[in-house]
Amino acid sequence: MANSWDHLPPRRELVEAWLDRIRPGLVADGGNVELVGIEHDGTVRVALQGACARCPAQLTTLRVGIEEPLKRALPGVQAVVVAEA
Repeated sequence: MANSWDHLPPRRELVEAWLDRIRPGLVADGGNVELVGIEHDGTVRVALQGACARCPAQLTTLRVGIEEPLKRALPGVQAVVVAEA
């Protein structure tokens, strides 16, 4: 039986801490990621920076390198999207 906590978006500091864990790999490739915000529906908005912002593999980085592990690590994350500039 699911409880009401399963549907709450994760706290900002938890998402920031998790992004800090993957950030060194992005920085090593000339990029970075910044947390822009977390919506009430669990959508995490990020800004890809540096090489990540213009990389042809941006969607793969977003989905495989950020979204999937973040969804596994933090209940309440429904999606990760690039914030509009």
